[in-house]
Amino acid sequence: MSEILFLAHRVPFPPNRGDKIRSAHLLEKLAKLAPVHVGCFAETDEDREGGKDVAALAATHCVVNRSKPLVLAGVEAVLSRKPVSLTAFHSARLENWVRETLTNRPITTIFVFSGQMGQYIPDDFAGRIVIDLCDVDSAKFENYADTGQRVWLNSREGRLLALEEERLAKRADATILISENEAALFRSRLDEPSKANVQVIGNGIDAEFFDPSRAQVHPELASRPGPHFVFTGQMDYPPNEQAALWAIDAFWIAYKGDQPTAEMHIVGRNPTGLLEGKAGNGVTIWGEVPDVRPFIAAADCVVVPLSIARGVQNKVLEAMAMARPVMLTSQAATGIDARDGEHWLLCAAEAQAMKTRFDAMMVDPLNAQEIGANGRQYVLNHHDWDAMLAPLDMLVDIGAEEPRNAA
Repeated sequence: MSEILFLAHRVPFPPNRGDKIRSAHLLEKLAKLAPVHVGCFAETDEDREGGKDVAALAATHCVVNRSKPLVLAGVEAVLSRKPVSLTAFHSARLENWVRETLTNRPITTIFVFSGQMGQYIPDDFAGRIVIDLCDVDSAKFENYADTGQRVWLNSREGRLLALEEERLAKRADATILISENEAALFRSRLDEPSKANVQVIGNGIDAEFFDPSRAQVHPELASRPGPHFVFTGQMDYPPNEQAALWAIDAFWIAYKGDQPTAEMHIVGRNPTGLLEGKAGNGVTIWGEVPDVRPFIAAADCVVVPLSIARGVQNKVLEAMAMARPVMLTSQAATGIDARDGEHWLLCAAEAQAMKTRFDAMMVDPLNAQEIGANGRQYVLNHHDWDAMLAPLDMLVDIGAEEPRNAA
């Protein structure tokens, strides 16, 4: 019987952040197709606890604690002329486990989640290889450099990751991206795009979990007049931190003068010192919360002003599934083919335009309800996980006898 090796840079459980949500659904789907052997990294106690869920799902598994200091990963990267993203996720223990698993089990397909894990595919593996890059990481680091963030380091990382992405695309039988935009960008960066089978599998949403009828409004927010604006995400992730700061310093400042009872809520784990310094005067930095739904349910508007974004934003899909009006930038809208003024409130990058559109909506509450309802229906129609993952059966094709990359 054919079996699958699944490699991920982070324990998929609990699925409480974007990459883990996607990898968890992928793993659960693959486990229905064939026995799966899982190799991944754990960084936190929560990750290690999630290893129990991996064990329950996998035929065998190897969860490696990732504790390598970034400085050491950087030194290794310079000496080996590799991206830091690869050296940071290199483990001799995991490398040995992969080799033993391939030797002892009838693995016909290796499924790699995230480009950092492509380094574990042995050169002599002749089975099928599917790589989910999610988005174009090299372009993200180039964007960081273009905005003046650690220019030399990010330029180097972007350049070397682009070479690794090209190598993986040639090696794989299928390379998956999260949206048509990301796929087109990826193809445009390849020296030989004809040698890469680039496919798209978008992000889904658990619309039953993110159902407004099943979520109670956060009591503290319900007790205050508002209006309430909410931004959610992993707050030590630079694009999220940058977006949250813009939401406060640009949009919030423009709005607060006219609405003294209005509040801005930044919700998500590991807020940076810069964000924590913004607390007060109507701004609350909540940090990690056990459930984000009460905050979304309380939002008069969810704001997602990302200026750097790769792939489909789960935070946007979650807000739409919760039937909340959403204001976002075009970057945050990538991969979601919804319409401005119908499925979300406004797609724009100017604080004043957002303020004007929100003010107009507040005068017409029925419009807010209609946009929220349309947004939820859009998610139900276009981002159901079962529909999103349907192509996996063909891409993994555990019955394939002659993979494209076979020797």
